[in-house]
Amino acid sequence: MNHAEVLAAFDRESRREAVAAGPDTEIERDGDVVRQVGPEDGWSGVLWSGLRGDGQDADAAIAAQVRYFGALGRPFEWKLYGHDRPADLGSRLLSAGFTPEPAETLMVARAAGIPDTPAPDGVRLVPVTDQAGVELVADVHDAAFGAGRVHIRQALLAQLAAGTVVAVVAMAGDVPISAARMDLPTGTRFAGLWGGGTVPEWRGRGVYRALVAYRAREAVARGYEYLQVDASDQSHPILLRLGFAELTTTTPYVHP
Repeated sequence: MNHAEVLAAFDRESRREAVAAGPDTEIERDGDVVRQVGPEDGWSGVLWSGLRGDGQDADAAIAAQVRYFGALGRPFEWKLYGHDRPADLGSRLLSAGFTPEPAETLMVARAAGIPDTPAPDGVRLVPVTDQAGVELVADVHDAAFGAGRVHIRQALLAQLAAGTVVAVVAMAGDVPISAARMDLPTGTRFAGLWGGGTVPEWRGRGVYRALVAYRAREAVARGYEYLQVDASDQSHPILLRLGFAELTTTTPYVHP
């Protein structure tokens, strides 16, 4: 994999030329800024900013987005990548009232190159297709992340209805122990892996690897060339062993 070429393709296809993920989401272009405006309980923020390297246009662009989302009365995120310009964009966002969340690593792999990893003994992988499956995903997220069930349930149901997601639950008997999803954006070769939460007592036993392999097979079947992950410190070493490459960092800067 040519890392520079793949990163440039990701910037172009998934950020600069991003397409709305569903009927309740809009992609808007404001000068050199590309932003996503989601529903009130969904994700909104800046996907791309083609700002100058000298930073002369950065503060005005930041202020414009703060005003825009402020008028909507909702928080938003400026998704800052390690190679974005200007080099001091992070400090400029801090000065404008943003708060950084933990940095993650943008990792990419060819979907067809992911090794086929079966689920561990006693575990089966179940596709999520209806509200009952969504409730299982919400249960796992509560146990693994402490995430709010309402937001997960509503967002995943909307994505399933729009056909823009693949979701899967790992079951040990009748108990959901892990869950993950894969976003299926249009107009790009990159499918996005998200979630991957496993309850504490099942971590380190190969469930996450099996979920990655499951989603890789689904991505290939749907014509996607690459898998993209914003990897935490926890998933980073597992993804490296599966063949993912590090392309850059990504840090969410959140404005209230």
